[in-house]
Amino acid sequence: MYVLGIESSCDETSAAVVRMDGETRQICSNIVASQIEIHRLYGGVVPEIASRAHIEAVSRITYEALEVAGLKIENIDCIAVTSHPGLIGALLVGVNFAKSLAFAHKIPLVAVNHVKAHVAAAYLEYPTLKAPFTALVVSGGHTSFYRVNTPTEFEEIGSTRDDAAGEAFDKIGRVIGMPYPGGAAMDALAKEGDPKAIKLPSPAIVGDNADFSFSGLKTAALNYINSERQKGGEPSHADIAASYTKVIVDAIVKKTDYIFDKYPTEKMVLAGGVAANSHIRGALERLCNKRGVEFCRPSLSLCSDNAAMVAAAGYFEYLEGNFASTSLNASANDDGS
Repeated sequence: MYVLGIESSCDETSAAVVRMDGETRQICSNIVASQIEIHRLYGGVVPEIASRAHIEAVSRITYEALEVAGLKIENIDCIAVTSHPGLIGALLVGVNFAKSLAFAHKIPLVAVNHVKAHVAAAYLEYPTLKAPFTALVVSGGHTSFYRVNTPTEFEEIGSTRDDAAGEAFDKIGRVIGMPYPGGAAMDALAKEGDPKAIKLPSPAIVGDNADFSFSGLKTAALNYINSERQKGGEPSHADIAASYTKVIVDAIVKKTDYIFDKYPTEKMVLAGGVAANSHIRGALERLCNKRGVEFCRPSLSLCSDNAAMVAAAGYFEYLEGNFASTSLNASANDDGS
């Protein structure tokens, strides 16, 4: 069957057509209109501007996705749209467009959780992947472990108690002059510095848990930078990036190792925008090899927000009969409330 996915939860407008049948996984198209250059002027995403950009792009991107796939809207069996979580104004653009399209052409509509969609990206490149397995979603808004019982049933078993790893990278990246978004730049710069140059607190919360707290780490890094500048110097940006990255990676590895002990698993999926970080990918791959756990991580193009992952998640919602009506609304919350 052909699933049309629509994604507009933050600063990328995306539409994709994916063919899903049994273990068949074919990305027929995956078009992304990024707003990075617009938001870079402000050092971060401006919600109102993001919503307006989605309005301008969503129709064009959707029909481009159909054209690239060599299909017409009549060939689509299901429309999947991200309904939560995310920026409420941005989500509403995609949700309302998808509802209109589904209603006009009498196509079944399913609502997709953005976090579940990130995990579903793994199904596109690991066609034999089946639940149950453990997933770690690392992004600008999430740093969470999940026990994936079925493709549609997730149980959170660990999470950040404040900020997320992606936001933490972007924040300090901005302080040392990295362009928005700072994650990719910090990843590259960290390879040039000394990871032991600066002592920083671990974001791994002490105790019998799989939780994180990144606010203290951000404050400590900011205080160090400001202290050095007040002395009349500029600290090594490479050393900051390397030390900051190392303490985050070490915390993620520590808590993942804990998860493997607490919730034994044969497979682990790494997902989310920060899953593109080479240090995190490498460290978790080494840990999984050591623990005998199959490590599944999507290609870099499927880590960032895209509609192919939404279509993949939507396919499983369709199989469960979880259809949405024209009363579907968007929500900024993880649970869709």
